[in-house]
Amino acid sequence: MKKLFTTEAVLAGHPDKMADLIADSILDAYLAIDKNARCACEVAISKNKVLVMGEITSKGEVDIQSIVRKTIKEIGYDKDALLFNGDTVEIIVDINKQSLDIARVVNKKEVGAGDQGIMYGYATDESKNYMPLVHNLSCSLAKRLEIVRVKKIVKGLRVDGKVQVTLEEDGDKRKVKAVVVSCCHDDDKDLEKLREEIKKEVILKVIPPEMLDDEVKILINPTGRFVIGGPASDSGLTGRKVEVDTYGGIVAHGGGAFSGKDYTKVDRSGAYYARYVAKNIVASGLASKCLISVAYAIGVTKPLMVQIDTMGTGKLEEDKILEIVNKVFDFSCQNIIKELDLKNVRYTDTTLYSHFGKDNLTWEKLDKVEIIKKYLTTS
Repeated sequence: MKKLFTTEAVLAGHPDKMADLIADSILDAYLAIDKNARCACEVAISKNKVLVMGEITSKGEVDIQSIVRKTIKEIGYDKDALLFNGDTVEIIVDINKQSLDIARVVNKKEVGAGDQGIMYGYATDESKNYMPLVHNLSCSLAKRLEIVRVKKIVKGLRVDGKVQVTLEEDGDKRKVKAVVVSCCHDDDKDLEKLREEIKKEVILKVIPPEMLDDEVKILINPTGRFVIGGPASDSGLTGRKVEVDTYGGIVAHGGGAFSGKDYTKVDRSGAYYARYVAKNIVASGLASKCLISVAYAIGVTKPLMVQIDTMGTGKLEEDKILEIVNKVFDFSCQNIIKELDLKNVRYTDTTLYSHFGKDNLTWEKLDKVEIIKKYLTTS
């Protein structure tokens, strides 16, 4: 039976991703001076304003205004012609301390969850990094689009952009059915030349030729002209790209966003640990696909629920696999922080092109595979 899967990815210059990157940059700055800083930072962006709000408690202070401007300019909004400039945009900072009611239950000797919620972690053996193949393609296209802009391989590109891939799965066979690329460009850029260059330098550089055929639908700037982009055309807000940040909508999502939140916020750290568990389960050969779901209550260190779904690919009954999971992994908040070394992660490394599937992130390590295999042989 043929199935279609579609995912998208956005560039750093997309207003929502700009907000995420600013929030994570602020988080990194606080953790650099205080490993125990508590941060729940939200960012909203409009045509000529940036609002930084939320709750931050730290022993040190950082220059939030400077961080915001630096991040915006590093993204590429550094001149008035783009209708948004990090040097001149108005920045409003409205930061308060973390609620004492929350701090009381989180800052215990054994750390309690910084919020309640449901988190999901997923892994599949359909790609080398155990991510959904279609989402890998979307993220790789977005990264390549950024590269050709920065290196001027394709001239006349501006900072904003997004991509979308539709993949057809027919048993073990996979092919790309559609690719959509929307990229902001200079006013004098010829549209047909742009389309030719993007197809040659982005799409054909990323998607393997065996996954493309004459029936593939390629849409590059389908609306035509795309000169006004970024905050000049669309507002931005942290946490609006949760499917881009995770698995592209292929599996369930608990609803909690990541960026701007410190490691005690389990909607971030719990999701990271669930991915860690799922990836090690698949890499050990226990299943071809694995979805871990976990639920926490605020202030409580251990989860209220840990559940597994191998989507019919498990080598054992799911209750047996769950027994192995509970023996090998510790979902307590204190352990997650320690085992994944979350006090020392640079969170801006996570912001773009999914928080998963990158070798440099601690929750991507495969250090439990041999332990799981030992339990597998005795089960």
